[in-house]
Amino acid sequence: MALASRTVFLAGLMGAGKSSVARELAKLLGAEVVDSDEVVQREAGMKIAEIFAAEGEAGFRARERAAVVALAERGGVVVALGGGALAQPGVAELLTARGVVVYLRARVGTLVRRVGSGAGRPLLAGLDEAGRLAKLRELLAAREPFYRKAQLIVDTDNRPPRKIALEIAERAREVAP
Repeated sequence: MALASRTVFLAGLMGAGKSSVARELAKLLGAEVVDSDEVVQREAGMKIAEIFAAEGEAGFRARERAAVVALAERGGVVVALGGGALAQPGVAELLTARGVVVYLRARVGTLVRRVGSGAGRPLLAGLDEAGRLAKLRELLAAREPFYRKAQLIVDTDNRPPRKIALEIAERAREVAP
């Protein structure tokens, strides 16, 4: 099956490069790019921070899960997943059965640099740099077992999105449908 007709799901922590790599990969494949966080915001009519404030993390995760399950039914798109999407029960298995899941891996120091002040990221709200570093380490420890269920693992440290997308396009062809 041609890669362009399959859905590619990009997973990883915030700052791993999911959104920017998704745009580049979609260009290479001539596919639509979808950001699951944007889908959640559009359907909720609220920003993620507002969802967290109104419904808590549990409310956000329920909305995220529904959006991701719906996206799994589509074909031929590149999906940038929210950082916690694969950690929800059964999601990693569902997505690997429906498409190609790619774990975009980056060192924690890279993630901290890329997320900057953490603005717009509820899990980092109000934390100084040391707090953001500690929180990202904690999230990585909790989520990496789920990320490792991906069919491909691609390192993103010190690499431009275009090169990462080219590697994914080449390596994903080897993943059995």
